[in-house]
Amino acid sequence: MPQMLLPIFPDGCTEIGSGLTFGKKDGQVTYFLGVLPVFTHDEDDIRSFRMITSQFCESGIVKQVDIVKAFGVPAVSVKRAVKLYQEKGVSGFFKARRPRGPAVLTPPVLAEAQEKLDESLSPSEVADQLGVKCNTLAKAIRAGRLHQPKKKRAIP
Repeated sequence: MPQMLLPIFPDGCTEIGSGLTFGKKDGQVTYFLGVLPVFTHDEDDIRSFRMITSQFCESGIVKQVDIVKAFGVPAVSVKRAVKLYQEKGVSGFFKARRPRGPAVLTPPVLAEAQEKLDESLSPSEVADQLGVKCNTLAKAIRAGRLHQPKKKRAIP
């Protein structure tokens, strides 16, 4: 006959679900399964928080709703974290984010666009020749990164 484990929790701990508790001390959050500490992370370490709570949910120790109630986080963020854990594992939480790609109007493209504008071509013609959107050139002109030569008025 299996022996029952009494719910013994360290002082100052909050119960998350069946035998799992957490406690905060000196800027550290420690998770306990029964009386054994199983994981510790800094109080401000969101990535580690999401990773370990997802791991607890995926292993069946707690349900997602238990995490939502215990920590007051949105249910959708717990669902996203669990999905990330299922798809990419622990490493998915700690990969560097992909940086944004290079801008369309790089310095060489800006120089070429300015040359074409100086030749009295319209912004739409320049955009077609360079393969960029007309709106992109219009924004660059409004921002002052490009300038259109002023049209000469015919004197009557």
